[in-house]
Amino acid sequence: MELKRDIYKNLLRWKKDDTGKVLQVSGARQVGKTHILKKFAYENFRHVVYISMAESSGEQFLQCLDKVGEWEPGTPREERPVHKAFELFDCDFRDTKDTVIVIDEIQESSRVFNLVRTLAREFDCYAIITGSYLGRLLSKEFFLPAGDFEDLTLETLTFAEFAEAFGKRELYENIDLFGGSDPVKYRELKACFELYQRIGGYPSVVNMYLEHESMERCDAELGRLMSIFTNESKRYFDDVMETDTFEKLFHGIAVTLIREKQGVGDLVEDLSKIVYKQESGRFTKKMINHAISWLRSSHIIGYAGKSIDCDYLNIKENDRFYFLDVGIAHFFVARAGADEATIRGIVAENFVYLTLLRRISKDIAGNAPWFATYGKTKGELDFYVRSIVDYKNYGVEVKAGSHSGNTVTRLYQDGKIDYIYYLKGETCGGKADDGKILTVPIYLADRIAFDIGD
Repeated sequence: MELKRDIYKNLLRWKKDDTGKVLQVSGARQVGKTHILKKFAYENFRHVVYISMAESSGEQFLQCLDKVGEWEPGTPREERPVHKAFELFDCDFRDTKDTVIVIDEIQESSRVFNLVRTLAREFDCYAIITGSYLGRLLSKEFFLPAGDFEDLTLETLTFAEFAEAFGKRELYENIDLFGGSDPVKYRELKACFELYQRIGGYPSVVNMYLEHESMERCDAELGRLMSIFTNESKRYFDDVMETDTFEKLFHGIAVTLIREKQGVGDLVEDLSKIVYKQESGRFTKKMINHAISWLRSSHIIGYAGKSIDCDYLNIKENDRFYFLDVGIAHFFVARAGADEATIRGIVAENFVYLTLLRRISKDIAGNAPWFATYGKTKGELDFYVRSIVDYKNYGVEVKAGSHSGNTVTRLYQDGKIDYIYYLKGETCGGKADDGKILTVPIYLADRIAFDIGD
């Protein structure tokens, strides 16, 4: 089934803006980058040059670069060698606005990646680069041309996209946040969300469910995707022992989510104790740190920071892990042995983390979402948001069921936060305290506003 992706309109906007910059599209393995980029290219350009640096077309393009690079002293140099290379690769190539160049798996060739500046500054046609393991670009042989490209990220399906796949996008977009719609509609959308929390948003998993309606097959597909990621990642590590860390790290990250949610002093050290229990010394902290960084740059996990007493100037960065897909979160937390209630709570919180992550620098301050601790109660707030629209403080409390939190109430009473959002699984929504305390169904988290005080 063709799954509609919201990134498509951003691709259209990039084409319309015509900034001259190369577009870099990042995202995890198997989220559909190649498919959506080919669809966009062939639907919006007269001529498409597609090159995959992981396939024969990549080898052929490198041969074209070698050919135009041939030169004998005393003979004229090729004036536009990169243009000539594309002409050799594709005899119909024309450097015009009707043409787009798409280079896939760009991380496989520093030589080709380092052409980005030339593509941006010397070509009239559009150019897009993409790859699943762009963390590889941090290697010293890759030159990062600041100012010559702009970025888009393709995630696994958001809940809005997931709802569209099941014919419920209009319901999702129009249902009232605060209980003003028919209760039957809330139950209908909640049932869709419960499925989303269970299987997540990887396109192949969603299509697996649409075709077979089998949780067992969806779990098998999630396991297959993680095996692909682990096996492909091995090519980018020099030390074989480092490649053995991934499966254990997935388990360790799940355990950190299950444990008491006060954050940890050192995530790497905490994971080291969980995964290896300091048993052999074969695995160093540096190796684990390397593997964690790879998981992050490959869009498998993300970090959250910790705010002390809801102070946006007192943030401890990188204090908690989350998975970047709720299906993956459910998959590993369940396998770590958590009971169903614990799984539901963790996956619900992971879902809200992802909704907030998408809004960083748009209407939320920080480099990543924050949770908060409060010294007076020795308790924790699920998420603390400092709005960059109205510059107010928002407390976001996530409840898979219908309960409310004590710490968020005390923070509000003490003036540490200006507004409260309760995101609950068992609610139709509502308002209290002159609209300063808001209850919203958790599946509508992407639609809440952080501009109430504006």
